[in-house]
Amino acid sequence: MATNKFTIITDSATDMPKWAIEKYNLRVIPTPVVIEGKDYFDGETVFPDEFYDILRSGKNVTTYHINEYMFYQNFEPYAKAGEEVLYFCFSTGIAGTFNAANLAKNELLEKYPDFKIDIMDSKCAASGFGLCVLFALYMQSKGATKEEVMEAARFHFDHMEHIFMVDTLEYLYKGGRISRTSAIAGGLLDIKPIIEVTDEGKLEVFQKVRGRKKAVAKMIEVIGERGYQLENQIIGCSQADCSDDCDAFIKELKTRYGIKKVFKTCLGCAIGAHTGPGLMGAVCLDAASPAQDYINMLLTDDDPSFKFV
Repeated sequence: MATNKFTIITDSATDMPKWAIEKYNLRVIPTPVVIEGKDYFDGETVFPDEFYDILRSGKNVTTYHINEYMFYQNFEPYAKAGEEVLYFCFSTGIAGTFNAANLAKNELLEKYPDFKIDIMDSKCAASGFGLCVLFALYMQSKGATKEEVMEAARFHFDHMEHIFMVDTLEYLYKGGRISRTSAIAGGLLDIKPIIEVTDEGKLEVFQKVRGRKKAVAKMIEVIGERGYQLENQIIGCSQADCSDDCDAFIKELKTRYGIKKVFKTCLGCAIGAHTGPGLMGAVCLDAASPAQDYINMLLTDDDPSFKFV
């Protein structure tokens, strides 16, 4: 039976801003971050405003995906309470989160056979992931059923374009995504890789541009090419410790394409550890949303708790 009595949960790879978490009382499961051999948790015990200084200091930083045990601990209170859950998961193309969540689900069902939980692979990251979750939360708040929310989320996950620029190659090298030779040569030439998220949900460099200014111009061009009726969308923008640059980027996007509202986020530790400070980019839908009526409502919603820019 269709119902809107369900709880939406996600993880910190959404980079969900504090205002959205508080507005919807959203449970965000934190991604583990290891700093100099000690475990921290993204958004709970380590935060972006200090994280990028830690990266710049040269400390050894790694991440690992949320494991089965962590998911079990997070899901069990809902199973005990008989609450229905919809969990939106970080892209399987980047981390093993989806498989770990399903292992926990199967274990919980042995103990709580009536527990109803759906787990959806977002195939998204950063503001692209967060924006999809925000749409889902808004739909639920306006009375959409779980089935309607899931249908719209599937579409949004499949049609969210991510266009990001990396400011330095150092962290891609440390993460094993490029060779040391490429990192050194790229640094000397001031190469700024532009990254997309593929249909499989993987991060992939699709273009290399010399200089930050040219890379920003290229991103603006690509967003215009790939975005569908940008004036009728809320787009997302991510930044990693370069908020002023991002504001200028947003201003140009609004001027160029008539965009009305932007969901601005700060890149958290889940991806930031692998891309470094200075990352910036935008996300948008590349096709007409089946939930456009809800998007139109959100575009005109004057609730001051929405902190769009």
